[in-house]
Amino acid sequence: MLAAAASLVLGSCAARDNGSSSGNTTGSAAAPSQAANAANPAGDGKAVCSGVSLAYAGTINGSSAALGQNILRGADLAVKQHNQANPNCQVTLKQFDTEGKPDKAPGIVTQVISEADIIGVIGLPFSGESKAAGNLFNQAGLVTISPSATNPALANNGWKTFFRGMGNDAVQGPAAAKFLTETLKANKVCVVEDDSEYGTGLAAQLTQALGAKATCTDKVKTGQTDFSAVVNKISSESPDAIFYAGYYPEAGPFAQQLNDKGVTAKFVGPDGVKDPEFVKGAGAGANNAYFTCPCVPEDNFKDFTAAFKQTEGADPGTYSPEGYDVTTVLLKGIDSGIKDRAGLLNFVKNYDGQGLTKKFKWNDKGELSDTPVWSYRVENGKIVNNGQIS
Repeated sequence: MLAAAASLVLGSCAARDNGSSSGNTTGSAAAPSQAANAANPAGDGKAVCSGVSLAYAGTINGSSAALGQNILRGADLAVKQHNQANPNCQVTLKQFDTEGKPDKAPGIVTQVISEADIIGVIGLPFSGESKAAGNLFNQAGLVTISPSATNPALANNGWKTFFRGMGNDAVQGPAAAKFLTETLKANKVCVVEDDSEYGTGLAAQLTQALGAKATCTDKVKTGQTDFSAVVNKISSESPDAIFYAGYYPEAGPFAQQLNDKGVTAKFVGPDGVKDPEFVKGAGAGANNAYFTCPCVPEDNFKDFTAAFKQTEGADPGTYSPEGYDVTTVLLKGIDSGIKDRAGLLNFVKNYDGQGLTKKFKWNDKGELSDTPVWSYRVENGKIVNNGQIS
């Protein structure tokens, strides 16, 4: 159902790195500065439009809601900045909650498609729901830009409406392997995957990239809370590092139970784990945790961060800047005079411009040419930038 636009249940967001770095980390000094030519959703203030809407489609509630809320806040900020600067072009951002569930997404997407004023979509955030409903967007000719769905196979479905706002797991997997083996100096890595489209796909990419250094593997289920069997297996393997391919609701208690067992291997999670909710769930197990993410740290995006905090009432989190960037692309299309789905799809297809996080230019599969991957770590209970990997 269409979520109420007036208010959201807002979870906590990832904190910025305001402290110093130590050991083999690089700290916030490595974070990129805002490019002088980064696209601004406000534009020139002269846009004229009427009766056009964008939609956020993705999780707002549910077990992994914080990741979707981060994106929604970024999109909301971009639209509000646009509308404030352009009195003659007021764009509506409609919100549709899939709860991140592949079985629920098709019905929600059908609702999005049925509203003719919606000419572009931010979402879907998760790979499983994207796989389940992407073809519906394609049939409707409704352009979608996902700020966070990373499964590489999504780009191979022949969908002309699918675009990705960050690098996929064919990029993140090798980058994570590089981080594990070169930065963390791990020679024995246990790769644990959940049963989601995202987790299984990322684990496959990572295991391939690690080669012989992937010395053990195991699987868990979405919603699992008791990880004793997996923890015992990993403890007997004595790995240097553990990589968990999945989401934070399971990663938190898993890391906690590893710590309770006395496992001292470094714990590494991907973008689906990089959230303060993981830190809460992991307890002392978060103290030895790192993350990889095809998301760019907002440490030096001072204007963005200040506006985000003022407007959204929270710090930016994982994929908030990407949500802001992809929404800005769609708004620029509307500001150019586009009024329909076909026109906005063509605009995105041919777009070539700088955003906060990267340059946005897509190939014929909807993949970006610029796909940075960064590392993060937990420091004093906060998730902080640990430097770019690739």
